[in-house]
Amino acid sequence: MIASGGAKDLVAELIQVAGGEIVGRTKLQKITYLLSLVGSFPGLSFEYRHYGPYSDDLTDALRSAKAFGLISEDERVAGWGGKYSIFRSIAGQSTPLSNVFEPISVFVRKAASIGSIELELAATAAFLKAAEGIQNPWEETAKRKPEKASPERLAAAQTAYSELLALAPAGSLPQL
Repeated sequence: MIASGGAKDLVAELIQVAGGEIVGRTKLQKITYLLSLVGSFPGLSFEYRHYGPYSDDLTDALRSAKAFGLISEDERVAGWGGKYSIFRSIAGQSTPLSNVFEPISVFVRKAASIGSIELELAATAAFLKAAEGIQNPWEETAKRKPEKASPERLAAAQTAYSELLALAPAGSLPQL
Protein backbone atom coordinates (compact mmCIF):
# COMPACT_ATOMS: atom_id res chain seq x y z
CA MET A 1 0.00 0.00 0.00
CA ILE A 2 1.27 3.52 -0.67
CA ALA A 3 0.37 4.78 2.82
CA SER A 4 -2.32 4.70 5.42
CA GLY A 5 -4.83 7.52 5.45
CA GLY A 6 -7.66 8.81 3.35
CA ALA A 7 -7.85 8.84 -0.41
CA LYS A 8 -6.87 12.51 -0.51
CA ASP A 9 -3.62 11.64 1.28
CA LEU A 10 -2.99 8.75 -1.11
CA VAL A 11 -3.50 11.04 -4.11
CA ALA A 12 -1.02 13.55 -2.71
CA GLU A 13 1.48 10.82 -2.00
CA LEU A 14 1.02 9.27 -5.44
CA ILE A 15 1.84 12.59 -7.10
CA GLN A 16 4.86 13.06 -4.86
CA VAL A 17 6.14 9.53 -5.57
CA ALA A 18 5.67 10.11 -9.32
CA GLY A 19 8.21 12.93 -9.13
CA GLY A 20 6.01 15.67 -7.76
CA GLU A 21 3.97 16.14 -10.90
CA ILE A 22 1.51 14.24 -13.08
CA VAL A 23 0.30 15.77 -16.33
CA GLY A 24 -3.28 14.94 -17.23
CA ARG A 25 -6.38 13.65 -15.49
CA THR A 26 -6.43 10.61 -17.75
CA LYS A 27 -2.86 9.69 -16.80
CA LEU A 28 -3.64 10.11 -13.11
CA GLN A 29 -6.76 7.94 -13.45
CA LYS A 30 -4.84 5.18 -15.26
CA ILE A 31 -1.90 5.13 -12.83
CA THR A 32 -4.34 4.94 -9.94
CA TYR A 33 -6.29 2.12 -11.62
CA LEU A 34 -3.13 0.08 -12.13
CA LEU A 35 -2.12 0.76 -8.51
CA SER A 36 -5.52 -0.47 -7.39
CA LEU A 37 -4.88 -3.73 -9.25
CA VAL A 38 -1.59 -4.24 -7.43
CA GLY A 39 -3.30 -3.51 -4.10
CA SER A 40 -1.59 -0.19 -3.46
CA PHE A 41 -4.57 2.13 -3.83
CA PRO A 42 -7.48 0.32 -2.19
CA GLY A 43 -11.10 1.29 -1.85
CA LEU A 44 -11.74 3.02 -5.16
CA SER A 45 -14.29 1.69 -7.60
CA PHE A 46 -13.63 1.97 -11.33
CA GLU A 47 -15.93 1.66 -14.30
CA TYR A 48 -15.32 1.73 -18.04
CA ARG A 49 -15.68 5.10 -19.74
CA HIS A 50 -14.54 6.55 -23.07
CA TYR A 51 -10.95 7.00 -21.85
CA GLY A 52 -10.83 3.61 -20.12
CA PRO A 53 -11.07 2.85 -16.40
CA TYR A 54 -12.42 5.84 -14.47
CA SER A 55 -13.18 6.42 -10.79
CA ASP A 56 -15.56 9.06 -9.44
CA ASP A 57 -13.97 8.28 -6.06
CA LEU A 58 -10.60 9.44 -7.38
CA THR A 59 -12.12 12.64 -8.75
CA ASP A 60 -13.56 13.30 -5.27
CA ALA A 61 -10.18 12.54 -3.68
CA LEU A 62 -8.50 15.02 -6.05
CA ARG A 63 -10.97 17.72 -5.02
CA SER A 64 -10.33 16.98 -1.36
CA ALA A 65 -6.55 16.96 -1.78
CA LYS A 66 -6.75 20.36 -3.48
CA ALA A 67 -9.11 21.73 -0.80
CA PHE A 68 -6.74 20.59 1.97
CA GLY A 69 -3.75 22.15 0.19
CA LEU A 70 -2.00 18.85 -0.43
CA ILE A 71 -1.80 19.27 -4.21
CA SER A 72 -2.24 22.02 -6.77
CA GLU A 73 -3.89 21.83 -10.17
CA ASP A 74 -2.87 24.04 -13.06
CA GLU A 75 -5.31 23.91 -15.99
CA ARG A 76 -3.92 24.70 -19.41
CA VAL A 77 -5.19 24.81 -22.97
CA ALA A 78 -3.80 22.12 -25.26
CA GLY A 79 -2.66 22.86 -28.80
CA TRP A 80 -5.84 21.24 -30.15
CA GLY A 81 -8.05 23.52 -28.03
CA GLY A 82 -9.04 21.21 -25.18
CA LYS A 83 -7.93 21.57 -21.59
CA TYR A 84 -5.58 19.49 -19.51
CA SER A 85 -4.39 19.63 -15.92
CA ILE A 86 -1.00 19.48 -14.28
CA PHE A 87 -1.18 18.12 -10.75
CA ARG A 88 1.68 18.94 -8.39
CA SER A 89 2.42 17.93 -4.85
CA ILE A 90 2.86 20.85 -2.49
CA ALA A 91 6.17 20.52 -0.68
CA GLY A 92 5.80 19.80 3.01
CA GLN A 93 2.05 19.22 2.73
CA SER A 94 1.70 15.67 1.52
CA THR A 95 1.89 12.46 3.49
CA PRO A 96 5.42 11.46 4.52
CA LEU A 97 6.86 8.84 2.22
CA SER A 98 8.26 6.67 4.99
CA ASN A 99 5.59 4.04 4.32
CA VAL A 100 6.25 3.74 0.59
CA PHE A 101 7.83 0.48 -0.45
CA GLU A 102 10.56 1.00 -3.00
CA PRO A 103 9.09 -1.50 -5.51
CA ILE A 104 5.81 0.45 -5.54
CA SER A 105 7.72 3.72 -5.95
CA VAL A 106 9.52 2.26 -8.97
CA PHE A 107 6.17 1.04 -10.37
CA VAL A 108 4.63 4.53 -9.96
CA ARG A 109 7.59 6.30 -11.57
CA LYS A 110 7.55 3.86 -14.49
CA ALA A 111 3.79 4.28 -15.00
CA ALA A 112 4.17 8.08 -14.85
CA SER A 113 6.89 7.94 -17.52
CA ILE A 114 4.66 6.15 -20.05
CA GLY A 115 3.00 8.29 -22.71
CA SER A 116 -0.60 9.19 -21.89
CA ILE A 117 -2.14 7.37 -24.86
CA GLU A 118 -0.04 4.24 -24.40
CA LEU A 119 -0.90 4.21 -20.68
CA GLU A 120 -4.58 4.64 -21.52
CA LEU A 121 -4.43 1.69 -23.92
CA ALA A 122 -2.56 -0.50 -21.42
CA ALA A 123 -4.90 0.34 -18.53
CA THR A 124 -7.92 -0.22 -20.74
CA ALA A 125 -6.67 -3.66 -21.77
CA ALA A 126 -5.99 -4.52 -18.11
CA PHE A 127 -9.50 -3.36 -17.14
CA LEU A 128 -11.13 -5.33 -19.93
CA LYS A 129 -9.33 -8.48 -18.77
CA ALA A 130 -9.65 -7.98 -15.00
CA ALA A 131 -13.12 -6.46 -14.73
CA GLU A 132 -14.91 -7.76 -17.82
CA GLY A 133 -13.13 -11.06 -18.37
CA ILE A 134 -12.44 -10.36 -22.04
CA GLN A 135 -10.13 -13.03 -23.43
CA ASN A 136 -8.33 -10.85 -25.98
CA PRO A 137 -8.20 -7.44 -24.30
CA TRP A 138 -5.75 -5.91 -26.79
CA GLU A 139 -8.06 -6.70 -29.70
CA GLU A 140 -11.05 -5.31 -27.79
CA THR A 141 -9.07 -2.19 -26.86
CA ALA A 142 -8.30 -1.63 -30.54
CA LYS A 143 -12.01 -1.97 -31.39
CA ARG A 144 -13.07 0.47 -28.67
CA LYS A 145 -10.34 2.99 -29.39
CA PRO A 146 -9.68 2.91 -33.14
CA GLU A 147 -8.58 6.56 -33.22
CA LYS A 148 -5.79 5.86 -30.71
CA ALA A 149 -4.94 2.20 -31.20
CA SER A 150 -2.62 2.35 -34.18
CA PRO A 151 -0.38 -0.71 -34.53
CA GLU A 152 2.59 1.35 -33.30
CA ARG A 153 0.78 2.67 -30.24
CA LEU A 154 -0.63 -0.76 -29.37
CA ALA A 155 2.86 -2.24 -29.60
CA ALA A 156 4.22 0.53 -27.37
CA ALA A 157 1.35 -0.01 -24.90
CA GLN A 158 2.03 -3.76 -24.84
CA THR A 159 5.72 -3.15 -24.17
CA ALA A 160 4.92 -0.63 -21.44
CA TYR A 161 2.45 -3.03 -19.83
CA SER A 162 5.02 -5.83 -19.89
CA GLU A 163 7.47 -3.55 -18.10
CA LEU A 164 4.84 -2.69 -15.46
CA LEU A 165 3.96 -6.38 -15.11
CA ALA A 166 7.62 -7.13 -14.35
CA LEU A 167 7.61 -4.47 -11.59
CA ALA A 168 4.28 -5.44 -10.02
CA PRO A 169 3.88 -7.92 -7.19
CA ALA A 170 3.48 -11.42 -8.62
CA GLY A 171 -0.06 -12.18 -9.74
CA SER A 172 -1.41 -8.68 -9.12
CA LEU A 173 -1.74 -7.50 -12.72
CA PRO A 174 -3.59 -9.65 -15.22
CA GLN A 175 -1.58 -11.44 -17.87
CA LEU A 176 -2.58 -9.97 -21.21
